[in-house]
Amino acid sequence: MLPTPKKYFVTAAAAEGKTKLTAFDNALLKARVGNINLIRVSSILPPNTEYDPDLIIPPGSLVPTAYGSIVSDVPGETIAAAVGVGISEDDFGVIMEFSGKCTKEEAEKAIEQMVKEAFEVRQKPLKEIKIAAAEHTVVNIGCALAAVPMWY
Repeated sequence: MLPTPKKYFVTAAAAEGKTKLTAFDNALLKARVGNINLIRVSSILPPNTEYDPDLIIPPGSLVPTAYGSIVSDVPGETIAAAVGVGISEDDFGVIMEFSGKCTKEEAEKAIEQMVKEAFEVRQKPLKEIKIAAAEHTVVNIGCALAAVPMWY
């Protein structure tokens, strides 16, 4: 059985690379999650998880992470990624991820609506939303990434 994470942060970044994979890797590095192993998870933030924007995760760690990303090799194209964490008064939270061919502002609006809908469907009161988003205009090959890494 895996332990339940106790801390998290939200992050977003964008970068260029020589290949689609290195563009993704460079965005991971800029977002402070490039030297860990992401374990992609769905969208629930455990109860009583502490927000720690300065959290440092040891290199090589296996880290549960909700994330969205987009890679493009179309010069001039604008891409964006965003994550949103909806926090309840006294229970678990909900994480939403988004990526698309749009601006940062459009991604942030989409995420906010997604988080609000997730709480409405669950009939839970929403106390707060934390959002991180990144936008990139592609030069050669670019990536936009947004993530919520969770740690112990």
